[in-house]
Amino acid sequence: MAGITLKIAQKHLNAWLEAELLVTTNQSYTIGSRSLTRADLADIREQIAFWEGRVAALENQQKHGGRNRMIRIVPRDL
Repeated sequence: MAGITLKIAQKHLNAWLEAELLVTTNQSYTIGSRSLTRADLADIREQIAFWEGRVAALENQQKHGGRNRMIRIVPRDL
């Protein structure tokens, strides 16, 4: 996902967290003959997990200057 910045990812995460709060207070309701059902809570939590991962990855990338570090450890039996 090129073009997703930390600011945008954080904005999406905040939106999904707000959506979760709205769904937990009123999952569905009926007024007269009309009814409204909000999005599924499980789907919202999936999106929250996805955006938390994106935010963490972008923060890590920003912190380390965009480098990925790899360390190789070779166990030896002496």
